Amino acid sequence: MKDATKARRSYLGATLGCYCPRCREGKLFEKPLSIKLSGMMKMNKTCPVCGQPTELEVGFFYGTSYVSYMLAVALSVASAIAWWLIVGFSLQDNRFIYWIIFNAVLLVVLQPWLMRLSRSLWLSWFVKYDPYWRESGPTDVSERINEEQGNNW
Repeated sequence: MKDATKARRSYLGATLGCYCPRCREGKLFEKPLSIKLSGMMKMNKTCPVCGQPTELEVGFFYGTSYVSYMLAVALSVASAIAWWLIVGFSLQDNRFIYWIIFNAVLLVVLQPWLMRLSRSLWLSWFVKYDPYWRESGPTDVSERINEEQGNNW
């Protein structure tokens, strides 16, 4: 019987840290999140630890736009509730306009993180954790990949 390898990270820790959902050890992105935005969204073609492909088929990450939108709406609702409890809303002064400006700046500043998180979440919904990943190879997705269309967006 094969020995299962216990994950060093939980599902939430691996998803928030942008680690491979299969082994929870390899990083999904080539570069860390930083102020310099060039190349920040470049993903590894395969996990550097277990070899799991990160793009399962052509156009796989188009669904992340819905996840990113969901995260942005949730963040906006949370900031509105926090603003309402701390500052309050009123139509007699500009507090509502200040919240709109605050929320817009917050979403623009957090957009790179939200995009990376949405990709990590999306991939984790389709690739499950495998405690036996050392013994079993990753799923072969070569028939679903068109190299000419890769990163063509």
